[in-house]
Amino acid sequence: MNKRKHHHNWYNSYPAGIPHEIDVTEFHSIVDVYNKSVSQYRHRPAYSNFGKTITYGELDLMVQRFANYLICELKLAKGERIAIMMPNCLQYPVALFGSLLAGLTVVNVNPLYTPRELRHQMKDSGACILVVADNFGRTVEDAELGSPLRKVITTGLGDLLGFPKGALVNFAARYVKKVVPTYTLKNTIRFKETLDVGAGFPAPFVSHSADDLAFLQYTGGTTGVSKGAALSHRNIVANMQQVAAWVSGNVEMGKETVVTALPMYHIFALTANCLVFLRVGGHNLLITNPRDMPGFVKELSSVRFTVLTGVNTLFSGLLNTPGFERLDFSELRLTIGAGMAVQRSVAERWKTITGTPLIEGYGMTESSPVATINPFVAGAEFSGSVGLPMPSTQVCVKDPEGNTLGCDEVGELCLMGPQIMQGYWQRPSETEKVMDEDGWLHTGDLARIDAGGYVYIVDRIKDMILVSGFNVYPNEIEDVLAAMPGILEVAVIGAPSAKSGEIVMAIVVRKDDSLSAEEVKAYARKYLTGYKVPHVVEFREQLPKSNVGKILRRELRESIAK
Repeated sequence: MNKRKHHHNWYNSYPAGIPHEIDVTEFHSIVDVYNKSVSQYRHRPAYSNFGKTITYGELDLMVQRFANYLICELKLAKGERIAIMMPNCLQYPVALFGSLLAGLTVVNVNPLYTPRELRHQMKDSGACILVVADNFGRTVEDAELGSPLRKVITTGLGDLLGFPKGALVNFAARYVKKVVPTYTLKNTIRFKETLDVGAGFPAPFVSHSADDLAFLQYTGGTTGVSKGAALSHRNIVANMQQVAAWVSGNVEMGKETVVTALPMYHIFALTANCLVFLRVGGHNLLITNPRDMPGFVKELSSVRFTVLTGVNTLFSGLLNTPGFERLDFSELRLTIGAGMAVQRSVAERWKTITGTPLIEGYGMTESSPVATINPFVAGAEFSGSVGLPMPSTQVCVKDPEGNTLGCDEVGELCLMGPQIMQGYWQRPSETEKVMDEDGWLHTGDLARIDAGGYVYIVDRIKDMILVSGFNVYPNEIEDVLAAMPGILEVAVIGAPSAKSGEIVMAIVVRKDDSLSAEEVKAYARKYLTGYKVPHVVEFREQLPKSNVGKILRRELRESIAK
């Protein structure tokens, strides 16, 4: 097998001032970063949610009390797992940092999980404590978790907002569009009560090392059973340092306001928003329900935000929401898109309306997550690239035999760096499938790397369509069709065909109800060679999406197979 080749040509494309390597020893743990920031930015705003703001000092007081409760009252040992099942709300950072200070491993849980999905993640991780918002208590009850779960900590989403009592139900209704369901979980304590109990204990000392597990971050399960990526403090701190170095010329310490609309239980917002902006003393504006686009735009109108992160569907949704174009973008300096391909039509509209380029990056849960990102330069144009490897990160493209491919050759993207996971939790055979003997993480994404070191994602290997022996990449077709005026959203999948093996199928959400399948095909023919033109066009009211708004092609394939 062709042994590892390092391509350093991307360093020539780095903006001035970006280091080739980061100092992974500057902080031993996330707790070191946290302690420095709460000390340095004590009086600055840390988090805002529904009009309530807490400073770094107020955050630290609650975090210390929550950590005290976990250690002194519950007697949790270092390394035990605690699951957090909440949308973006003020309790989330308190629970997160309190758990890390206590030496625990955090298991982030998507609150929209079904009981079956929750049960799998709790059993697989061995989490013994669960922190959950009341809105999702029924799911916990129906999951019948049993051992090793020892305690459930419950909270109303508005509990730290200082709302009058009568407003709490209204707040919950605004989030889930219905009154909080009743449930009768056993062995529970309210979140606010844990802070009162924790206040009665002196802060215990807990040592933290770089190799301690900070997170079991579960993959979306798009390729089989959901697996826990074991991310150490070193992995996460390295990625924080990498991103902080990359944006250093574009952010001011202690002066940024970042819009956090993606859920912090997802690795992208967890690292890029919650942790990186902790590191730079930033202010996180937490959006609890970004699917309520008019409400989201209204919240944006009340704050001078400087940074916004999201996925393509989020940017597209904002651009199509009345009033967005009238917001004040004078302070907006950075817009970062990842999680799924950013479409050219969306990126160009974003720049036209906001005056700020939409900068695309690439990462995955297994890489903590950021692996590549485009430079933040004035006047940057959309290129379709996901950028250059981060400092201290190696990338290459390999063929199915493991040989390293050359410039602009398409193969599987592989990553190496200090942010790469330890492996999948208690699944050595699954780890071996993605980590080769040379230490490369195989991403499952088809990519090419150009002469300047820029990485271009071609598509997911599993999503590639084979039409009469020709490789067809859904991203390319989606990018073309998304620019059609009558189309709101589109997903492209392969459908079985006796004649050609597979045919291209486009599933479209219309902006214009009069749009016909023939018009879509005619539009595609203008820009695509014959075998790439959708053979079938189907219209739907909506597309299935993941918790961060990523379109789930797998579910679409399954729906047409039935």
